[in-house]
Amino acid sequence: MAQPLSIAVAQPRCAAHDVAANAVAHAEAVRAAAARVVVFPEMSLTGYELDATPVAPDDDRLAPIVAACAETGTLALVGAPVAGPRIGILALDADGARVVYGKVHLHRSEAIRFVPGEPAVIDVDEWRLGLAVCRDTGLPEHAAKTAALGIDGYVAGVVHADHEAGLHGERARRVAADHGVWVATAAFAGPTGGGFDRTSGRSGIWSADGELLAGTGAAPDEIARAVFVK
Repeated sequence: MAQPLSIAVAQPRCAAHDVAANAVAHAEAVRAAAARVVVFPEMSLTGYELDATPVAPDDDRLAPIVAACAETGTLALVGAPVAGPRIGILALDADGARVVYGKVHLHRSEAIRFVPGEPAVIDVDEWRLGLAVCRDTGLPEHAAKTAALGIDGYVAGVVHADHEAGLHGERARRVAADHGVWVATAAFAGPTGGGFDRTSGRSGIWSADGELLAGTGAAPDEIARAVFVK
């Protein structure tokens, strides 16, 4: 049986297009979270800026996050535009960074610039975590296709407007009910591009029974932490 997995959702402050400054904020969140896995919002490294330059895994600006992960034994799942170009997730740990996911279900405005990815799972300490970005979570077919790969949890980074915070719980409870898995959603906090002058924050972690275990408020730099158990 797999050991419990400590997981956190973080919503760091973000400066548009400033990967270097945002990486420092991510590193601070990793240290503060003290969790095995820390999930970050959609495009958290650049802000929700659809013209942002893709971030390569070997970008020197990611060094602060790698160092923080090395110190804490953390795997950080960070939102960023990546090669493709895709709206992606970078996995960072003591060994560096790698692209592990590209958003599957793009909004029309995103599809002008980005191409869709495919459902994907990442293995962490005998836990299989299905990956999602924002609109993916709203389409039951995405969770179904991801669950078909064999998952214990479903983790997502999102950007939602302030009046959409209720979507996090609605979607998490649906995924938990349909597939019997834990859910963690990291939501953007503070202003960003794409017309999101006020984002929702209110990240959360839900049990496989659909119970909210931990959550944040709406302000940047808040973190919530819980433990997944089998």
